[in-house]
Amino acid sequence: MSHRFTSQIEVAGPAGERYDEILTPAALAFIARLDNEFAGRRRELLDERRLRREKLASGEEVLDFRPETRWIRNDDSWQVAPAAPGLEDRRVEITGPTDRKMTVNALNSGAKVWLADFEDATSPTWSNIVGGQLNLFDAIRRDIDFTTESGKRYTICDNPATIVVRPRGWHLVEKHLRIDGRPVSASLVDFGLYLFHNARQLLARGSGPYFYLPKLENHLEARLWNDVFRLAQQELGIPQGTIRATVLIETITAAFEMDEILYELREHAAGLNAGRWDYIFSIIKNFGDAGADFVLPDRAEVTMTAPFMRAYTELLVQTCHKRGAHAIGGMAAFIPSKDPEANALAFEKVRQDKEREARDGFDGSWVAHPGLVPVCREVFDEVLGGWPNQLGRTREDVSVTAEDLLNVASAGGEVTEKGLRANINVALRYVDSWLRGTGAAAIFNLMEDAATAEIARAQVWQWIRNGTKLDDGTAVTDSLVRTMLDEELASIRADLGPEAKLDDAREIFVETALGEKLPSFLTTGAYARYLTDLA
Repeated sequence: MSHRFTSQIEVAGPAGERYDEILTPAALAFIARLDNEFAGRRRELLDERRLRREKLASGEEVLDFRPETRWIRNDDSWQVAPAAPGLEDRRVEITGPTDRKMTVNALNSGAKVWLADFEDATSPTWSNIVGGQLNLFDAIRRDIDFTTESGKRYTICDNPATIVVRPRGWHLVEKHLRIDGRPVSASLVDFGLYLFHNARQLLARGSGPYFYLPKLENHLEARLWNDVFRLAQQELGIPQGTIRATVLIETITAAFEMDEILYELREHAAGLNAGRWDYIFSIIKNFGDAGADFVLPDRAEVTMTAPFMRAYTELLVQTCHKRGAHAIGGMAAFIPSKDPEANALAFEKVRQDKEREARDGFDGSWVAHPGLVPVCREVFDEVLGGWPNQLGRTREDVSVTAEDLLNVASAGGEVTEKGLRANINVALRYVDSWLRGTGAAAIFNLMEDAATAEIARAQVWQWIRNGTKLDDGTAVTDSLVRTMLDEELASIRADLGPEAKLDDAREIFVETALGEKLPSFLTTGAYARYLTDLA
């Protein structure tokens, strides 16, 4: 492990090929400038997150639209900035990590936008973080290729997807970069390195530096990002408003502040996205102790047609279009296989999901695999015709109350042994993959990311805490889960072989699904230990 001090920042990660092209003294000084300016506010906002969560859990606070910001919601005059170059038409967006193969495949996929993901689809090893920045650096300069094992070489096409980078959330730090011994905000590392090296190159190509902002819980966290953008643009000497950001509405608290979030970012705002998986996790995290009305059924049964999910997505479209912002739909996670019958069934489900989104007024949607791009594009082509988006559909017919958003019981459904075992199995498989450095894992023909692990083990925790009964009357208990955990572990071990990190995955599962509290698996002691090991 090397340790070198540059521009106030101690680089505590190992050196690698071409790392010096990304970790330049000037780039590190830029990150240090941002982190020194905003570290205090970031910590205060994270403290406020925890305090509010405790109040919601105890019943001291009831979640509702903020009365003090009613004037923002009621003022019809304000709009976000017009769409930036390359973001006018977003009918298909593909998501995935920033490894070299995915970079080439995503840019060539035929999607309008690639969400280049340093967050849930990336295991944050030092090599993944710096290597991902190098891949984006090369891609923007059209100097990247990929050769398959069979020797076939792929280069970037003439009309690649627009790159939109998703940095890690405010709650995470980058342990391999430190200022005075404290780790730097992971958000500012991912954002800062990409912006510093590529902003001018992107502008010269007629595009710009665009971002997806994850895990925001309120408008004050959006205001922090907006202030980061202003300072960053000032420091780099690029015009204010050059940066554009799409916010993922993937927490239940943010769903009550969509207008306010767009307002805070309005000179930089590009839209909102319905981040369905983390949204479900957020409901469990905030209301896991709130009783049977907040207990969700098997994950597979929590569909976007559930009334409380419909309320969330329809409010998102209405809010965005009222303000001139794009509304982007949720993920289609299916991975095509060699089974034509399974593919036919899955493609039909994907088509129905995208048709619902297009009918509801979304301007585009996400897919996880290039094979799904044509399906999504065909659906939105049919609805959009010659238009690039549906901003003209203001959805004035929509009226959503706080009760609608919180009507979790409207999901209906049951908790089954199959669903319980699936949660245990998928959580173990995903965490094993993550510990081995892969954050986007193909599991049972679905592309799973960190949100999957969060939902899977959070549901188990919630069912135990609430004494939930399976459809056959069996109560979900700690003892039952531990028995199933060992059984599923033995089955997975036979599948994955000796290279798997299943004992470590089991430890993380036990810590985050069977403990008294419900921490994120990304903030556990186990996470800290293994992240250091993965350097």
